[in-house]
Amino acid sequence: MERVNVLLVGGGGREHALAMKLRTSKRLGELWTTHPQNPGLAAIAKAVDVPVSIREIYRLQQFCESKKIGLVVVGPEDPLAEGFADKLATETTLVFGPTQAGAMIEADKAWCKQLLRSAAIPTGESRTVTDAESALSYIESRLRDDESLRTILGDPREFAAPEDKRRFVMQQLAAHIGKLGTRLPPELSASVRASAAITCAALASSTYRDPEDRRRAMNEYVRTDPLVASAYKTKVVGLPVIKASGLAKGKGVILPSTMEEAVKAVDDIMVRKVFGDAGNTVVLEERLSGPEVSVLAITDGRSILVLPPCQDHKRLGDGDTGPNTGGMGAFCPSGTIDSTLMSKVEREVLVPVVDALKREGVDYKGVLYAGLMLTPSGPKVLEFNARFGDPECQPLMARLKSDLLELLLATCKGQLDRVKVEWDSRHACTIVIAAKGYPDKPVMGTVIEGIDEAEQVADVKVQHAGTKREGADIVTAGGRVLSITAVGTDLEDARTKAYKAAEMIRFEGRQLRHDIGVSETKTGKQRQTALKSS
Repeated sequence: MERVNVLLVGGGGREHALAMKLRTSKRLGELWTTHPQNPGLAAIAKAVDVPVSIREIYRLQQFCESKKIGLVVVGPEDPLAEGFADKLATETTLVFGPTQAGAMIEADKAWCKQLLRSAAIPTGESRTVTDAESALSYIESRLRDDESLRTILGDPREFAAPEDKRRFVMQQLAAHIGKLGTRLPPELSASVRASAAITCAALASSTYRDPEDRRRAMNEYVRTDPLVASAYKTKVVGLPVIKASGLAKGKGVILPSTMEEAVKAVDDIMVRKVFGDAGNTVVLEERLSGPEVSVLAITDGRSILVLPPCQDHKRLGDGDTGPNTGGMGAFCPSGTIDSTLMSKVEREVLVPVVDALKREGVDYKGVLYAGLMLTPSGPKVLEFNARFGDPECQPLMARLKSDLLELLLATCKGQLDRVKVEWDSRHACTIVIAAKGYPDKPVMGTVIEGIDEAEQVADVKVQHAGTKREGADIVTAGGRVLSITAVGTDLEDARTKAYKAAEMIRFEGRQLRHDIGVSETKTGKQRQTALKSS
């Protein structure tokens, strides 16, 4: 049996989970890591002793040649988007992960939207903009599209002067809002009232031709008009999802509930550049409703292996509250999507996207990760990623019974159809523990205790993500610090084990959600049934 030396690029919890699984392969020769500062990876892989950057990629090329690396596995999105796969692939070195052109499906959300439209793949309606004023004008126009609001506002286009236009709109508002409010639920009524006030100001400002004058007038209404100022802080229906088009570490997607939050999101992304060049272009997308599910597949450009469905939890706090994160936990399999629906996703999403990539000249070899919303009209694509999700990778690896190395090699060789993959029948659950201050300003250097204890819990593995060693201590070195992954006879059993181990991990300011997978357990379903019947 010919052994294969493997280079693993990346240093998070996902890569630690991949490394753990690769170590079990009988075909593995030497395993090398680009991130030996991760204590978990350092314990099971050798350290690469050259710089790891696209600027000095020749150093890594020389390393692969000297160490006879047969397979490079690229974990994170950044090196894929930078073209690591293009630069490291040779006749003797295979690379698992798409080329730079293929990675655009994640690295450029605007490009991905165009690809989805060209292939008639179901996705939300959207608008792509390259400046803040266009973004804000579009958001305001979305509020005007509300059917209830059009009933109130009538048609003010005949008025040329801003104040005349605003006066007309306000008269319409005063005449109809009371009647409308009695026909609407209180929450929706407040939303429509707020939308009407914002629209009044936007329409009054729209006569100014110069975008800066228009925005200055709008800001003046917000500053001086109590009705408009209050409306900006009121939850409104119809605000789009705001997405930085480029890579933003999983934090570039904002779901505003008020106009104030929407304005701040646009300002942060496009003016203050909190995500750097990733925010040069923004995608404003229809907000879809329904259960969210992650479907991951491996493809060699011809065949597609659909992996068991996972469910991620993006928000920081329990009950899907707080800011978006890279992911605070996941479980697998997810019962949200059955075999019939999975076949539909494969037929209407995965197969068409692989074909569309081919038409773009992309021979895609790696992971396709589809983030889906299961809407009343069927599954729709929220986003595509070009790699294993983190933390979805952790429960997937916990359930994979087959040889991961053989699977990755077959994919790179275009022989995916020859591989039979087996999965553990048990369920898996991953809990992410984050640092104090995450996701905005995670606190570094805090000593972590209890890792050894947690690893002693049956059926539990601890993956290191944002950690490093300082002397005899393991300390925080990133936002998401550790992943605790457990397998169990069912999801409730897996959750119980994972949380038992997670409670053993101690450090100041640690953050974790306590409801990962709870909605899909028997207890969670019973609670939902009780709430519906009460």
